[in-house]
Amino acid sequence: MKSKMSLKHAILITAYKNYHHLEEIIKCFDANFELFIHIDKKSNISDIELTNLRKHEIVKLVEQKYKVNWGGFNHLKSILYLTEEALKNTEIGYFHLISGHDFPLKKASHFLDFFQNTDVEYLTYGNVPTIGAADNGNMDRIEYYNFYDLLNAKNTKQNGRIRRLVRIQKRLGFKRKISAKMPKLYYGSTWWSLSRACVSYVIDFTKNNKFVLNRFKHTLCSEEFYFQTIIINSAFAEKVTNNNLRHIDWVARNGNNPAILDETDYDKLVQTDALFARKFEYPMSLGLLDKIKPLLK
Repeated sequence: MKSKMSLKHAILITAYKNYHHLEEIIKCFDANFELFIHIDKKSNISDIELTNLRKHEIVKLVEQKYKVNWGGFNHLKSILYLTEEALKNTEIGYFHLISGHDFPLKKASHFLDFFQNTDVEYLTYGNVPTIGAADNGNMDRIEYYNFYDLLNAKNTKQNGRIRRLVRIQKRLGFKRKISAKMPKLYYGSTWWSLSRACVSYVIDFTKNNKFVLNRFKHTLCSEEFYFQTIIINSAFAEKVTNNNLRHIDWVARNGNNPAILDETDYDKLVQTDALFARKFEYPMSLGLLDKIKPLLK
């Protein structure tokens, strides 16, 4: 086993647009990192742009394996796929899941130094039902069929159909059963930074308990339950801190929730301990990026 200092880091990215931003993310990392990118099959990123991404030496995978709708089960499948692919390199000791709208806030060397001196798993989590959460404390997301893979929630009409189908299930008194074999459910952010041992456990658990993964089909944003449920029910729970080292502003701004970050966020970002921030969108975030990039050199 290599020393912690010599272990590489995997950056796992799920994206659906913003080729130029993906290029900016790649530039932030060096040979101590390997990048694995899943791009939505529906993406308008061109074949030439995909080829350009693959030309980077540290980019080990760029695939369009799944059609990913917001809220759909295929997003979780793409995350598990990236994780399995990255695990094939035994030199990788740490795994960071981000989206194509994220950007690092620390130098590559900071990642190496920081994780050399920690045995913590960085994952947010909370109980289900979740006090104060929408959708009946998140239970509606699990107890009813949510057809986000079949219908596109970004389309107003199709989103209305998804919600109507849930209302019909409620009126009929229908609920999906949660088997007694299922582990206790937990919920949290999609994005995490985890050790090799921890993500290996999740993948092994998935292979040995396929009924758990299958139960999360038709769950709204199943990726916000899956890793938390497996990890917090395991021995790794003792190592988890309820902090994923991400800066996300959940107060709607610039036409989006989470907020699209801009230059007014700069002071917060340079003071935070977070490794990544989101959400970056062009052109609103370009001025902020121009300020952050020199700090990462």
